[in-house]
Amino acid sequence: MILIVFKYLTPKGFRGITIYPFVFLSNKQDKDNLVFITHERIHLQQQLELLILPFYVWYILEFLIRLVQYKNRREAYYNICFEREAYRYESDFLYLKKRKKWSFLKFLKKKS
Repeated sequence: MILIVFKYLTPKGFRGITIYPFVFLSNKQDKDNLVFITHERIHLQQQLELLILPFYVWYILEFLIRLVQYKNRREAYYNICFEREAYRYESDFLYLKKRKKWSFLKFLKKKS
């Protein structure tokens, strides 16, 4: 993982974006934020599992599906399976050591 502080690559309203193997941060203080870094490391693992490019295709397609489903950009984003897994486990600093491959699939189901 290569951390780069470059706020112009980070979408407005977001603290970072992960584009394997880089994590672009909008704020240099996030380099020391273990929760944030764990969240982004989970995304790196997801990207590797899907051989990187298919991850982005899936991510965009699922966002569009969730946007139709929820009719709200923020709600759509938070319900992408990759984000749901990353937010769920970002505070579990040992998660990646015990995480099984393709764990994001458990988060595909719509929240009740």
